Amino acid sequence: MAYVFFLGAAGVLVGHPFDTVKVRLQVQNVEKPLYRGTFHCFQSIIKQESAFGLYKGIGSPMMGLTFINALVFGVQGNTLRALGKDTPLNQFLAGSAAGAIQCVICCPMELAKTRMQLQGTGEYKLKTKNYKNSLDCLIKIYQKEGLRGINRGMVSTFIRETPSFGFYFLTYDCMTRYLGCEAEDSYVIPKLLFSGGMSGIVSWLSTYPMDVIKSRLQADGVGGVTQYNGILDCIRKSYHEEGWRVFTRGLTSTLLRAFPVNAATFATVTVFLMYMKSEDNLPECEPGPVIHQPSSL
Repeated sequence: MAYVFFLGAAGVLVGHPFDTVKVRLQVQNVEKPLYRGTFHCFQSIIKQESAFGLYKGIGSPMMGLTFINALVFGVQGNTLRALGKDTPLNQFLAGSAAGAIQCVICCPMELAKTRMQLQGTGEYKLKTKNYKNSLDCLIKIYQKEGLRGINRGMVSTFIRETPSFGFYFLTYDCMTRYLGCEAEDSYVIPKLLFSGGMSGIVSWLSTYPMDVIKSRLQADGVGGVTQYNGILDCIRKSYHEEGWRVFTRGLTSTLLRAFPVNAATFATVTVFLMYMKSEDNLPECEPGPVIHQPSSL
């Protein structure tokens, strides 16, 4: 499964700058905004922090990559087999099960990623860095707040990931069936790329507002002041202060990343499995294998 790790790592390297921009836009102070939009955020980070600023917190998704991939593949495949028939509903249920269970790793990983991405900017700007790296971040949070601290945002992560993964697998399955993605088709690669890209977009659109809430909850308290008492309080205060547009902050950056990363991921994995199956090295595989791209598909 080495190809799974290296493909996933490549996806993280390509997509992480977009994720950094997304998080910065989601949590910035509306009264004193640092960024006017996606492209201004990119420009500002590079100008003020160099290109390396776009890769803050990348250690966290890299660390969790192998474990998340193993969970997603295992849970989705086993759930689909347990459900018996390969139907759209079962694809959704199997994907949802995979999304729910991988939250155990995904939540702490995204907490460290978010804290690292925000370190040294805006209201989080300090003379000295709180965290040396993602692992140091998790250790310090655990020492200060215990297990509850490193699982901050778990409920919002669960609410986001469960249906998101369901739509992810369902969309890919429906798209490949509709387009007739067969191994002997000379246009199979473009079809797989399009199906994978659309799967990533649909997945994000299905639960994006909850991702905004998750980011705000995980960033809450970093500057020394706690603003929210929970998910509902965060939703209420965010809407009251910024209106409905708050739930779309960072969406452009997310979609710019989602299509190419998931297109390449799905196409590569599916072609690999088709090849292995043709060589009789793999048993019958469920449609729509996937590598999860942390903090966003």
